[in-house]
Amino acid sequence: MTDRSIQRLAPLIDRQALRYGSEPPIAGVSLSRRTSPGPETGTLRQPSYCIVVQGAKEELVGNEVKRFSAGMSLIEGITLPISSHITRATPAEPFLSFSLTLEQSTAFDLLNQQDLSTPFPLDPYQTDLVDSGRRLGDAVARLLEILDYPDEVPTLAPLIKREIFWRLLQGAPGAVLTQLVQPGDRTAQIARATSWMRQNYADPITIPDLAKQANMSVPSFHRHFKAVTKVSPLQFLKQLRLHDARRRILASSKIGMTAYDVGYDSLSQFNRDYRKLFGHPPNRDATNMRHSLQLGA
Repeated sequence: MTDRSIQRLAPLIDRQALRYGSEPPIAGVSLSRRTSPGPETGTLRQPSYCIVVQGAKEELVGNEVKRFSAGMSLIEGITLPISSHITRATPAEPFLSFSLTLEQSTAFDLLNQQDLSTPFPLDPYQTDLVDSGRRLGDAVARLLEILDYPDEVPTLAPLIKREIFWRLLQGAPGAVLTQLVQPGDRTAQIARATSWMRQNYADPITIPDLAKQANMSVPSFHRHFKAVTKVSPLQFLKQLRLHDARRRILASSKIGMTAYDVGYDSLSQFNRDYRKLFGHPPNRDATNMRHSLQLGA
């Protein structure tokens, strides 16, 4: 991202996040503003494009740590469980980022209008590839600026989002985005399986069940799943359950009920897995997160 884009986007994200919080009234847009480093938080993130314009953060994707600082962009072509941790943020210079969910229907429509012969990447989670130059940065800025004019949002927001998507397709991210609509591609097959897991994670799930969803043999599915998501299918399923459990416990503190609701038969096993992933037992982790959210708001 250019210095000019950062200088334009930082005050826009800061202002709109203070006004609307993390979810402004534009579908698919998320903003992050934090005034202090915080504990690791987990989410199941949809295919998306994200820009960090101030501060820094780390993300855990499978077993790999990705680091982002001001000016870096990333794009994800598949739903993945992500753990993130803001590492640099102060009241004077808060952490600021913009995220836009990438819709399959828009990708399909735009790809049908042009011939984009881009090779498929090995990794659907791409960093340092997005050309966040002036024209793309200007489109993001215009999307944020129309939040100052609520009457314009219903008409203009879909058009500007479409422009952002189109500009992404013209550059290196096009290879990632085409995976959203290529049913025969291995990544798309794995995406179908992860989508099914997301909807059914609390039920008993076997590897043959998942291989069937992807229309693959069990050995082929296991190999391709780990190549795409960075973890094994069972690790992915465990992360789905634990990330949702963390969200539920933060809201209700009902640990035993939550463990069973997300698919665990053993509370002791749930507590062990939870501590291994998040570093603390559920009660202490929830207390730490609430305290951090109060300090960093």
